[in-house]
Amino acid sequence: MLFSAFCILPSLLLFAEPSELHKQGVAFYEQKKYPEAIGALEQAVQTEDPKSPEYRESTLYLGQSYFSLLQPAKAIPWLEKTAPTVEASYMLGNAYMQIRDVEKAEVAFARLFGVPANSAAGHILSAELMLKREYEEDALAQANRALVLDPKLPGAHFIIGEIAVFHGQLDEGIAEIGKEIEINPNYAMAWYRLGEVQARQERWAAAIPNLERAIWLNTDFSGPYIVLGKCYFKTANYGNAEGILRHALTLDPKNYAATYLLGQTLMALGKKDEGRAVLEKLKGMEHR
Repeated sequence: MLFSAFCILPSLLLFAEPSELHKQGVAFYEQKKYPEAIGALEQAVQTEDPKSPEYRESTLYLGQSYFSLLQPAKAIPWLEKTAPTVEASYMLGNAYMQIRDVEKAEVAFARLFGVPANSAAGHILSAELMLKREYEEDALAQANRALVLDPKLPGAHFIIGEIAVFHGQLDEGIAEIGKEIEINPNYAMAWYRLGEVQARQERWAAAIPNLERAIWLNTDFSGPYIVLGKCYFKTANYGNAEGILRHALTLDPKNYAATYLLGQTLMALGKKDEGRAVLEKLKGMEHR
């Protein structure tokens, strides 16, 4: 019996060690010591049952650790092995984007939102996420692919318009945003962007009604109030400008542009002392 016990002991230690390594790896991960977490978890995962919670946790944390270390190519194999959670799918899609595998990124993003891959919905969701990560050309391609599958899909023309504006193609941007509004007239952001681009072109009178539409659809967003206040100021409608800009500052009290415009408006209205006091606040504000 003694001989038998000593024969079994190394085997027990063999299986106990990964569990301890797993705990160490998780602890390192929680401390954001990613290289140490990787070292422990890559050993632990070798003996963990792929169906076990420990294995799923190890693969997830390995993927997250490599992703956090800006090593997407090494993160991908582990994120592919882990359970397809929302967090894992998001990181997997972004990791694919970083290695320029757009097709697999679209599949991961589609899974993230529970829509079929290579569908109009999948492509437009991918376009939105790619645009947020400043992959403009890939976002443009995804939006166009979405429109091929569904020419009336909300959101696609808006993304294409945004990219055009980003590249300084203002007339093209306006045309695309106009197409978005035809499909989705209750989209406040489209009306705002239309008015904002027209204001960039100094088409103040054309911008005003579009900015008003944006406000009527979403009263809680400061952006259209600020641009509308600028339009009123530029057309010497100082009374309207004052009211609109004051409201903008209730929504975004530290907005540099709104504060500057309100100060200038008050000066134009002859409210010199208040105008100077408002402009004095700019010294403590970040110029956005």
